[in-house]
Amino acid sequence: MKTIKLFIIAILFFAGSSTQAQVAVDVNIGTPNVNVHVGTPPPPAPAPIPVWGPVGYDEVEYYYLPDIQVYYDIRLAQYIYFGNGKWIRSRYLPTYCRDYDLYHGYKVVLTDYHGHSPYTYFNTHKVKYYKGYKGKPQKSRGEYKVRYEDNDHDHHDNDHHDNGNHGGKGHNGNGKGGKH
Repeated sequence: MKTIKLFIIAILFFAGSSTQAQVAVDVNIGTPNVNVHVGTPPPPAPAPIPVWGPVGYDEVEYYYLPDIQVYYDIRLAQYIYFGNGKWIRSRYLPTYCRDYDLYHGYKVVLTDYHGHSPYTYFNTHKVKYYKGYKGKPQKSRGEYKVRYEDNDHDHHDNDHHDNGNHGGKGHNGNGKGGKH
């Protein structure tokens, strides 16, 4: 009889304590252990530095283009410009800048700014780096190429080169220019 009472007490004890217990089961059948995180995904890989960017500044986050008063966020591959009363981020230059020559235009490399809103200092930048500003000579990472769209295929158009003076035509900031 004592054994039955002890058995019943043990069952009641385990039944009462198991209602608060948590059970975790890990089953791996032929798969490696992989940490799966639920929630915020990891940040995307940084965008490549644009070929029109100056050589020697691999760790910077922003350029300021004084001739058109536009910022370029290298990490997100976005232009930042003022329009309609606010700062706009876009993968493309605004329409009024589409003929701007990114390869030959001067890029102010903002080595001292790390944040998300370089335009906070726009009033200082536009005075210090006025339209036409030229600092140290710069060399672009890649070659200047004139491009145009033809049936969704990009072609190099060598007929529009004028002895190296491109005059700002042919490159519109998004890799595709209009037909000349």
